[in-house]
Amino acid sequence: MGLRSKHEVEHGKLLAAAEDVERAWGWGTPAGRERAQRRARLIAEGAHLGPGVYALEVGCGTGMFTEMFAQTGAQLVAVDISPDLLEKARTRGLPTTRVQFIQGCFEHCDVEGPFDAVIGSSVLHHLELASALSTIYALLKPAGLMSFAEPNLLNPQVFVERTFRRWFPYVSPDETAFVRCKLKGDLAGAGFEDIEVTPFDWLHPATPASMIGPVGAVGCLLERLPLVREFAGSLYVHARRPVG
Repeated sequence: MGLRSKHEVEHGKLLAAAEDVERAWGWGTPAGRERAQRRARLIAEGAHLGPGVYALEVGCGTGMFTEMFAQTGAQLVAVDISPDLLEKARTRGLPTTRVQFIQGCFEHCDVEGPFDAVIGSSVLHHLELASALSTIYALLKPAGLMSFAEPNLLNPQVFVERTFRRWFPYVSPDETAFVRCKLKGDLAGAGFEDIEVTPFDWLHPATPASMIGPVGAVGCLLERLPLVREFAGSLYVHARRPVG
């Protein structure tokens, strides 16, 4: 196991010890739950999840998104490097006939592909990107889809978190974030086609419940404004493995 992987295992242990892991990640507040549900819908729709679809979820953590993805009826293999976070995922009681949890480093774990889709939420920025994209490509069927949501480095909060990470204990030692133009180039270089990297998400987890509607509406407007949208909190990442 490399140093980066060891850091991620240690960080998973630290997070798992928190009383509320989802809140530490920003998913536990009313606005955070709204963000998570929207993110899960984007990922699931982009991957065409549904009955008969065989999908690999990378970096499933506590299984919060796995549970939402499972509601589509897809067959899921969910992988995470942290045994401590996976222990929490397994307590969710998801149907073992459709959801399999595997502990291990994604790039080297023994999963049985090929898959119709490879999906994940906030995970690629924890990995060595070139190796991760190569592995995703190899695990996908021809015309298979990848569908992810990742942090946007141009967002001011994300930038500060990565620059002064010692002030933010929920940020792991090696994680980064992406700039969409560079990420599109990396995806093209890895052989993918139909590439989409779209900024989204202006709803902050600390938004009061009474303001979620108005802030969400303004956020949807900002996501359509050139230049301004580049500073949104997240990037939606979608691409396809070529048929040939």
